[in-house]
Amino acid sequence: MDTTPPPQRRPRIAIACQGGGSQTAFTAGALKALLQADVAKDFHIVSITGTSGGAICAALIWYGLRRGDPRPWERLESFWQANTAQTPLEMAFNDSVVSTLRTVSRGHLPVINTSPATPMMQMLTGFTALFMRPEFFDLRMLLERHIDFDEVARWGAGTDVPNLLVGAVDILAGQLRVFNSRNEVFTPEHIMASCAVPSIFPAVEVEGSAFWDGLFSDNPPVAEAMQARFVGLENIPEEIWVIKINPTRSSTVPVAPEQIGDRRNQLVGNMSLFQQLHAIDWLNELYAQGAFRPEFVASAGLKTAIRLPRGFDDDPQRPWHIPFIEMSAGLQRELDYESKLDRNPQNITMLMQDGERQARAFLKARAPA
Repeated sequence: MDTTPPPQRRPRIAIACQGGGSQTAFTAGALKALLQADVAKDFHIVSITGTSGGAICAALIWYGLRRGDPRPWERLESFWQANTAQTPLEMAFNDSVVSTLRTVSRGHLPVINTSPATPMMQMLTGFTALFMRPEFFDLRMLLERHIDFDEVARWGAGTDVPNLLVGAVDILAGQLRVFNSRNEVFTPEHIMASCAVPSIFPAVEVEGSAFWDGLFSDNPPVAEAMQARFVGLENIPEEIWVIKINPTRSSTVPVAPEQIGDRRNQLVGNMSLFQQLHAIDWLNELYAQGAFRPEFVASAGLKTAIRLPRGFDDDPQRPWHIPFIEMSAGLQRELDYESKLDRNPQNITMLMQDGERQARAFLKARAPA
């Protein structure tokens, strides 16, 4: 008689990556630590979602996992290294831009409204780009050096997991949009659309419409990762791990102009995430009260998951579990809005290292469950 125990089923998880400019290097560090710990051995990664910088990290990991790269986190490291200021001129340019923005935020310099389309901005960008690495200014080039989009095109849209979900906003339609690897063949434009901060990048055209940064959309997509019409019934996750950039709480009331601007940016960055979580909390309540017919519960995959993060309902009988991987409290206090634009290698390294530490602590805490 064979007494070998049956193999343990791996819980299905989705990983959602919040956007935050250069601060998304924290996400890269967290993803690196998760993959180095061979998280796919114990968990079945069914979806990876992201917005803005989180979309870049999600796409890099999605591509590496789909290809079967033995060390998929190395794409993240390579991308973020190439994305940093490296030459003396790039360092000087980066530091001067960040320093000027901080001076403006403090009210010591006047605000000059501009856009990527103005002749002054185009001339400045074109002139400085002559003396720096092309990929320092060209996001498309940087993406194409780390993802073979011709290979992605050969894959085509399909149901292979993990799914990739990327948040953006359709400017013309005034609607949120989630690009989905089940429906779209991903191109650089899909990722760039999620990253198109209006004051820095021009709108990105995709499928006959124009898109801006997903910060105005799902940051990151969470609700979509729980819906069969987006990911397939068989891929409804039991847990969604959110790698979160923007802090939830503040220990002080902002008073100075730069503090007000920073806190406002954090609140806007979290708004769509918490709107989704409140909606999920309401679904949890309905589910717990038996409001759904059994056939609907089965068709929606509602029996597949566990509960919400602290701050929402933490009853283990609730159907969804959405824990956060967040920056250390000390680092959150140190960062300001301008650090989201800071490509200094020291800033990027600090963020990645904190992401690695927080992800390892998360896995240690998660292990007993």
